[in-house]
Amino acid sequence: MKRVLVLHTGGTISMTQGDSGGVGLSDKHPLGDKFLPLPKNIELVTEEIFNLPSPHITPKEMLILKERIEQAESQDFVGVVITHGTDTLEETAYFLELTLKNHLAMVLTGAMRSSNEIGSDGLYNFRQAIITASHESARDKGVLVVMNDEIHEARFVTKTHTTSVDTFRAPTFGPIGILSKNKPIFLKDVKEEEAYSIRTVEGTIPIVKAYAGMDGTLFHLLSETEIDGVIIEALGAGNLPPEVLPSLEKLLEKGVPVALVSRCSNGIAEDIYSYVGGGVELKRMGVMFVRGITGPKARLRLLVGLNAKLNKESLKHYMTEI
Repeated sequence: MKRVLVLHTGGTISMTQGDSGGVGLSDKHPLGDKFLPLPKNIELVTEEIFNLPSPHITPKEMLILKERIEQAESQDFVGVVITHGTDTLEETAYFLELTLKNHLAMVLTGAMRSSNEIGSDGLYNFRQAIITASHESARDKGVLVVMNDEIHEARFVTKTHTTSVDTFRAPTFGPIGILSKNKPIFLKDVKEEEAYSIRTVEGTIPIVKAYAGMDGTLFHLLSETEIDGVIIEALGAGNLPPEVLPSLEKLLEKGVPVALVSRCSNGIAEDIYSYVGGGVELKRMGVMFVRGITGPKARLRLLVGLNAKLNKESLKHYMTEI
């Protein structure tokens, strides 16, 4: 018998439409009453660890999930399925990827349509996530996201559409697998992530998005504030307007770690351009270029690195050698 731990956290997959027309959380999880056709050799153990809309999820809840999954490895489970709201699902998945060292199959899933809607995708996604988590080929693949019959690795997957069921994609790298009726089919290998089993998630790390005509106001304000790091979503391959530089340099001189990603949905951040404000100059100033992940994920990576107490050089390596 294959035992799979199911951890419900809330989100649209656990919501129904009320009399007022708004969609909200239910006292009783709507998946609990639904017939779920699964192979007879799968046994589910279900826990409702939270019941929160995903915008209410913070790194503190992510840490609770991480600690519960650590316990599960010694409890004869082959895998874990987490149902989660889609707005921040990719962040929880990536946090778990960065902090878990165990060998269970770990899968997150959710829904874009609440249980009362025509064509609700929650029950189907839930079933396919269980099929994936119970299969031996999903072990040692890191944390996976299963939605709409696609399998994505936590590092690169992101929500790309506000309402479509085909919202979760990895724009540059694509899915690592697909699902048949009763089996995951993996098409790509997954690069093993360096994991730190942290016990705290302390730190204030804002994200600043670059734009045409940007000046140094935001960085000046941040240099006057007690913060632990900054993530910049920069223009293009990794560039900023020149008016930003004096304030950014003051921030760096204070010893605040500054990491940069591209605000583009495809491609990676690189130090290509040597004009004023270009990536070559930013890297020389001490800005860390983070390749291939989004700003929110870079923020979580920096948060994990700081709580793991990495020194300056180790933190730089951790942020830039993905």
